[in-house]
Amino acid sequence: MAVVIRLMRAGAKKRPFFRMVAADSRRQRDGRFLEILGHYNPLTQPFEVMVHKDKVEAWLNKGAQPSEQAASLLRSLGIQPARAATAASEVAPAIVVAPKPNAKSAKAAVKRAAPRKVSSRKVERKAARKAAKKKAAAKS
Repeated sequence: MAVVIRLMRAGAKKRPFFRMVAADSRRQRDGRFLEILGHYNPLTQPFEVMVHKDKVEAWLNKGAQPSEQAASLLRSLGIQPARAATAASEVAPAIVVAPKPNAKSAKAAVKRAAPRKVSSRKVERKAARKAAKKKAAAKS
């Protein structure tokens, strides 16, 4: 489960208010979340940001990736989130991709593939149906 730190919209129409939450990346923006980490009110002058620093750092240490907006707010508060792109490039070496086979050779490879395994019971039933069909055709 990939966890992201994102802003979840709350508040009334035309009056946005955001909660900073840790949520599963597959969930909707305003859907179920794991934990509330703070809030952000863009309507006040200056805008109001309240974040539980210890909770945010705990989620970042667990591998949660902040969204662009959440990362920007965290940077303004002095919390430096780890960037996924640089971390991945340092850990993983370059990947060499083999050229794609053309469509004709792909079809030929499918034809050459081994047939699916079928249970013996299925084979017996199929043979019995075939024999019954032949017998019925012979009678008529």
